[in-house]
Amino acid sequence: MAFNNRGVNAYRNVSVASAVPYADSVQLIQMLFDGLMTCLADAEGHFERNDIKGKHESIGKATKILVGLQSALDFEEGKELATNLSDLYDYCVRRLLKANIRNDIDGIKEVRSLIQEVKGAWEMLPQILNKDVKVSMVS
Repeated sequence: MAFNNRGVNAYRNVSVASAVPYADSVQLIQMLFDGLMTCLADAEGHFERNDIKGKHESIGKATKILVGLQSALDFEEGKELATNLSDLYDYCVRRLLKANIRNDIDGIKEVRSLIQEVKGAWEMLPQILNKDVKVSMVS
């Protein structure tokens, strides 16, 4: 339950919490990734329009989501995977901060690319979990 509370708080921080009370842990993580990708796309758009304030706000929201994702990691259960994700999220936060300071759109694009890969894995997870449940029910 602590996982859900941390995730819910991170999601509320970016003002998109309407469906959160009804989400399970996997759905919550997927929603966080959706919100993160939206923030990164917005940041790119703001950058291209030279909207410094908008870029700063979008990067700030993306950073909050990354910190929320990082704080929700379970290092006891996840061990190496949790450590690797934590390192990735930390790198992404630092890269976004540097991109924000240096007006470096390539940094935003790099983080989007990295996060898209992790997001894709989370999108496949329900199918994988459903297969495991069906296999164990048949066995």
